[in-house]
Amino acid sequence: MTTDGPTILDALPHPVLLVAPDGVIEAANMAAEIFLRSSVSVLRRHPISYFVPFGSPLLTLIEQVRDRGAPVNEYKVDIGSPRIGSDRVVDIHAAPVSDRPGAVVLMFQERTMAEKIDRQLTSRGAARTVTGLAAMLAHEIKNPLSGIRGAAQLLEQSASEDDRALTRLIMDETDRIVKLVDRMEVFSDERPIEREPVNIHVVLDHVKRLADSGFARGKRIVEDYDPSLPFVFANRDQLVQVFLNLVKNASEAIGNDPDGEIRITTAFRPGVRLSVPGTSDKVSLPLEFCVKDNGPGVPEDLMPHIFEPFITTKTNGSGLGLALVAKMISDHGGVIECESVPRRTVFRILMPAFIEPETSSSDRTA
Repeated sequence: MTTDGPTILDALPHPVLLVAPDGVIEAANMAAEIFLRSSVSVLRRHPISYFVPFGSPLLTLIEQVRDRGAPVNEYKVDIGSPRIGSDRVVDIHAAPVSDRPGAVVLMFQERTMAEKIDRQLTSRGAARTVTGLAAMLAHEIKNPLSGIRGAAQLLEQSASEDDRALTRLIMDETDRIVKLVDRMEVFSDERPIEREPVNIHVVLDHVKRLADSGFARGKRIVEDYDPSLPFVFANRDQLVQVFLNLVKNASEAIGNDPDGEIRITTAFRPGVRLSVPGTSDKVSLPLEFCVKDNGPGVPEDLMPHIFEPFITTKTNGSGLGLALVAKMISDHGGVIECESVPRRTVFRILMPAFIEPETSSSDRTA
């Protein structure tokens, strides 16, 4: 690394810094400038301690490298501060410079995408669990339930008025269980998804019309769209179901708050790539769709499990809505995540864009 002019390290997507023996930053690549929110000329005027919290583990790590004269790695280190932002959890790779005693090279790897992948795998695992449970329920429970309901109907014909109330209760509860099993059977559908190029804004407009005429009547829904987005490669009906679920949750979260607002956004986020399980291929997920609300937020203890089945804060909810959303997005090869603090909850979906199939030279000639 040099201190002047562009270097090959500018091509790296991870922030790289050279810290002098006195702690001052001597050099930084372009990713480091973006990460620390300062130009390299500003960085060179300050020690590394200027950008991280007092007593940060990063400073201890630098001292360990100097003492040992060997590389040291640390994972999931929070170096967030008012100067560089609060959400800065990174893996740190630190190494000494062989011809500069006391100098240390630092490389930060942000954990944002790693956490997204972890949540994606968790959602897939939850979906598989529900898939097996749904198949079992459909086979083992629905048949005896129909017998129970039939018996209750026969008893109702010869029962007194008081007893009819009990038989009706039996039939109503039986019907409720059947409906729950029917909802869960969706998870056991392993057929390939029929996908096509879909204009996401047409889907979102349709969802907004349904919300305005139904569960979100009279509530403020704000649209912030990037009109230049390419088509998403998806199943239109499933996308409608996904966003209806998310907008309905947002509507219930803001309740009757006169300042309540639901915001739907679309954006292009190039550079987001995920590995496809079982292959060496990587899929680009440049399309970002968000549903935001300014309700009270998701309870902190619920956040790690929000996409798992039977997890809900609603008194009459089944806890299957977000689990189904996670399964559908996962089946599309996408990622869904949730960020929530009081007055700001964001459900963010990353999905692949539709890519036109390449035309062979013979086809073009023809």
